[in-house]
This record gives sequence, structure tokens and C-alpha cells, in this order.
Amino acid sequence: MNQTVLESKKGVVSEISEKFTNSSSTVVAEYRGLSVAEVTELRRALRAEGAEMKVYKNTLASKAADAAGFGELKDVLTGPNAIAFGGDETGAARVMANFAKKHDALKLKGGIVEGKVVDCATINELAALPNREGMLSMLLSVLNAPVSAFARAVNAVAEARANGEGTPAEEPKEEEKAAEEAAA
Repeated sequence: MNQTVLESKKGVVSEISEKFTNSSSTVVAEYRGLSVAEVTELRRALRAEGAEMKVYKNTLASKAADAAGFGELKDVLTGPNAIAFGGDETGAARVMANFAKKHDALKLKGGIVEGKVVDCATINELAALPNREGMLSMLLSVLNAPVSAFARAVNAVAEARANGEGTPAEEPKEEEKAAEEAAA
């Protein structure tokens, strides 16, 4: 084989290997049957989520998976595959899964999440989760709920006292005083 071609292939393998290790999530999907317009639409949706999609030769991707320590990924690297590399754990999975629901030609096969090779079912579970900003917003609303409820209660008491509806605890009646003295 020509030395230039061999060096080029080694460069591609190292590029793929680096993407496997540096991306937060990787999704492998078979794209056979998608039109050029559909692939362009998918790439655009992935870019909006901070992810990118590439098509590599399976032999080069397999070597890169071995080099990165993800040898189990070689099982799904058959047929025409597109590999999406995501910047967060859920973005690429969410876009690919939603696109696969609309387009039967795209078939999710598996991927890598948090340094572990995962199957299609795990990818679909990740797709159901909100993105990072959505998760943080949910967490903040849970943390904020008790404080908000307390603030509303204090405000209601303050308004009631200002309107004269509620008064501070009244002095006990004579009968209650006598009962307390007898008990003592």
C-alpha cells in the first residue's frame, strides 16, 4: 500500500479514536435509505445541539474503537453507519432518536455514553431525558418550591394581620387560668 495512503488512514483512525474518547456521547446509526436532504436535515439538527455526524469506513472506525478501548462497539459497525459525536450525554441521542421516529430508514444501533458501550435501548432512554439546561431548571424548581411555599405563608399571615383579621395570641380566659392553677 502506498505510504501516503497508509499515513492518511492512520490519521483518520487517530481522529476517530480521539472523538470516541473526547465526546460525552457517541451514537452509531444505520442511515441506509435516507435521502441527501434528510441527512442534511439530521446534520443541521445535530449541529443545533452541539453535536456532529460523520460517516467513516467501518474498518477504520473498528480500529479506532479498539485503540480507544471500546472494542465492544465493533459489533454494531456493520453496514452503512453514521456516527454522531455529542457534546453532552443526551443531545446526540435525543436528536438521533427523534429523527429515527420520523424516518424509518434511520436505525439506531448503539453507542458510547460516559465511557461505556451501550445498546439501542439505552440510547432511547437517554433520548427521553431533557438536556442539561432542562435538568438544571427542574432541579432549581424542586429546590425553590419549599422556599416559595414558606414565603407565601408568611405573606398571607402579614396581610391578614395588616387587615385586622388575625391578631396575636390573646390572653387566656379566666376559666383557663383557673384550670392551669388547679393543675399546678
